Amino acid sequence: MSDHPLDVPARAALTSRHSHLARRRGGAICYDADIVPFAADDGSDTAALAGLVAPGQLAAFLQASRMAEPDGFETVIRDEAVQLVATRPFMAVDDARIEPLGSSDAVGMLALAEATKPGPFTLRALDLGRFYGIRQDGALVAMAGERMACDGYVEVSGVCVAETARGQGLARLLSQHVAAGIAAAGDVPFLHAFASNDAAIGLYRSLGFEPRAAMQVGIFRRLAAQG
Repeated sequence: MSDHPLDVPARAALTSRHSHLARRRGGAICYDADIVPFAADDGSDTAALAGLVAPGQLAAFLQASRMAEPDGFETVIRDEAVQLVATRPFMAVDDARIEPLGSSDAVGMLALAEATKPGPFTLRALDLGRFYGIRQDGALVAMAGERMACDGYVEVSGVCVAETARGQGLARLLSQHVAAGIAAAGDVPFLHAFASNDAAIGLYRSLGFEPRAAMQVGIFRRLAAQG
């Protein structure tokens, strides 16, 4: 059993602040794949997750312990990540370029995410929390927002910058803005980076995040039903 809620952040979120988004079967719990493919499974029923995920869809695990390939799935990605948690206060960001993003921005947000690959992202990302962006010449070139949220903790996620706007400090600016908003609401910001992404880890540490735990990433695709 995990000792800290962030050891399995999807379960912590789906059994607290995101419980209204939870789909459950046996010991398996997940978000709707149209929102984000994160899932958790206690292993008590090896077929439970397959009953929640349609053939061809993904189930993504992000947790401190290594997960077994679920029955009825194939492995797409296995990797290692680092979970970082804020360790000092964040100053509010005063920059007129930062604007809140809404449902009318969803298509542009998805296009930016698909071009930059910050992690699982869908048209319904705004169902999870607030997002903010920066435009240049009318085009969305940078964004960051909130993803998994449980009691006391909210994840900073979706941090991405278009190739044409890199080197301008926009990822730092937006990460700090989102983290400051989370902290102002009384929660602790946390986030994840692939363990091999030294640049991202260095950026987040310079902002005031420190590694809390090594995390395992497993992304699995539901196989077609047999019969």
